[in-house]
Amino acid sequence: MVPAASTGPGAGVRRCAGVALGRAPWNWGTALLWLVAAVAATAGSRSLRQWPVPYKRFSFRPEPDPYCQAKYTFCPTGSPIPVMKDDDVIEVFRLQAPVWEFKYGDLLGHLKIMHDAIGFRSTLTDKNYTMEWYELFQLGNCTFPHLRPEMNAPFWCNQGAACFFEGIDDNHWKENGTLVLVATISGNMFNKMAQWVKQDNETGIYYETWTVQASPEKGAETWFESYDCSKFVLRTYEKLAELGAEFKKTETNYTRIFLYSGEPTYLGNETSVFGPTGNKTLALAIKRFYYPFKPHLSTKEFLLSLLQIFDAVIIHRQFYLFYNFEYWFLPMKFPFIKITYEEIPLPQRNKTYFGL
Repeated sequence: MVPAASTGPGAGVRRCAGVALGRAPWNWGTALLWLVAAVAATAGSRSLRQWPVPYKRFSFRPEPDPYCQAKYTFCPTGSPIPVMKDDDVIEVFRLQAPVWEFKYGDLLGHLKIMHDAIGFRSTLTDKNYTMEWYELFQLGNCTFPHLRPEMNAPFWCNQGAACFFEGIDDNHWKENGTLVLVATISGNMFNKMAQWVKQDNETGIYYETWTVQASPEKGAETWFESYDCSKFVLRTYEKLAELGAEFKKTETNYTRIFLYSGEPTYLGNETSVFGPTGNKTLALAIKRFYYPFKPHLSTKEFLLSLLQIFDAVIIHRQFYLFYNFEYWFLPMKFPFIKITYEEIPLPQRNKTYFGL
């Protein structure tokens, strides 16, 4: 379906330059007024930072760089989304299966690392369709960059996109996963959803693996949201509910990969960090952090890389996150990283859409 200097969190309060000759001497009243002003200004600047950081959307999808190559072709049998007749009755299916089942069978399913998609069936034509959203160049490329010797900055092969094709592979989704009817919609609703999918696909161009939170506790501050296959499914369900779809009451669980950290620190974008006037010390630290994640490692290199990653993330509690094409520092906290399989209920029908 796919055609195939930023500023920081806000300026801090400037300190006084000291008491100049001939000016009033420092006193506790002045100090108190200064402290109140400093706290107010700091609170004001922090309020400008929105958590979670909004996912950045774009006006169009850029062509992938030829350097970025996928081991497995993205959406090899993709086709345009058909226009349904308004009075058609379309069945909507929840599809879920273990990630990379075609290679590892149900292995990752035992760890509850699941891939999500949506199925449709036209009752007029009896044709089935599958719609999903995933990485153009596999997960590793979307999560970590390439350190190319001819480039000063890390190079990212990070795009995710929607894939739509005719047919539903029943065996794939049923054997180790889920194929469940969750709603019935009209052809008119489907066509409106299809228009939304095209717009969503053109403006949401990159994949984000991590959800970053302050702790695993319920209600903990979320710093960054993931943007992956499950989020696409959830967004589509929400759109269908907005259009008037009524979902069945059934349990729906999704895989989420969490990082836990204190409040993140904004570092800058590629130009401000790695450009001619960038911070060379910071640039080197970021590249050193990403170096152990490089692809195509031998067994010995892989084991050494695991030790380096453990040292950086667990011992020194450091993580450099690339989000919205900007770099952030995460002061990591126990339990550092966690994979969950948690329930997110199906949305409720938006009755106000019909004026009810």
